[in-house]
Amino acid sequence: MKIEDIGLSLSEEQELKQLLSKSKKLPHEVEDIWAIMDFVWDEIGCDNKKLDYDKIEKFYRHPVWLLNGFFIEQHDLSMQHRNAISGWLFKKNLKLVLDYGSGFGTLARLIAKKDMTISVDIYEPYPSKYVISRFKDYSNIHFVSSFDKQYDCLVGIDVLEHVPDPLKLFSKMVRLVKENGYLIIANNFYPVIKCHLPYTFHLRYTFNKFTRLMGLELIGPCEGSHATIYRKRKAVPFNWWRIRIYERVSRVLFLFLKIAHFPYRIFSKAFKKVLR
Repeated sequence: MKIEDIGLSLSEEQELKQLLSKSKKLPHEVEDIWAIMDFVWDEIGCDNKKLDYDKIEKFYRHPVWLLNGFFIEQHDLSMQHRNAISGWLFKKNLKLVLDYGSGFGTLARLIAKKDMTISVDIYEPYPSKYVISRFKDYSNIHFVSSFDKQYDCLVGIDVLEHVPDPLKLFSKMVRLVKENGYLIIANNFYPVIKCHLPYTFHLRYTFNKFTRLMGLELIGPCEGSHATIYRKRKAVPFNWWRIRIYERVSRVLFLFLKIAHFPYRIFSKAFKKVLR
């Protein structure tokens, strides 16, 4: 499909054409789209260690996120993950779902298509007019900018690695879910792309500890996807003194784990060569 046939605004269309002309190749793999997004991050002048929120907002409003959305919908593994999540929700017969940080809205559309009785709210802090226009024919999808209810399930796919205080944001997500409701969370606390903030990387080892501190039960992986399912057994008061202490410990442990992992990788590669 040609960019001019999609229905973007003239400025979005021109920006994407210009961006693709600067790219060495069209995005066929995840690493390709990450490289293009890194290019935009650098061009805007963002820094993932010294955050300039005006520049960060400009990045998240950039049409490169539309390109990322188009890529997801053509990428087999990305669609497999989203189909698995929407299928799990359909089987559980959950009727009120929040897609938090929806981005392009692909998952919300899949959920809504599977069952028109499911009401899907989308919370996206940087919505584009094009993305909103894609849902005009879905009576069971609604964009929200604030919250006045609790949900049977909240889905947060690749959100927390983008924010400077992921535990604070996650606590807000937990509050939005009813008791005995579910959270489906997928995190990527790795430096695979520059907009993943290094402040968050320690959580790749300890995130489940914090979910327990916030009253959640680990159900397990959402089969066929990269997401994990949690159940909110009960609403508990968050002990932020304890959470922040654990966070500090997690950061220190992460430094030691990184140091220990380096020689492990060296010896692992050497050992593999010996076995050849």
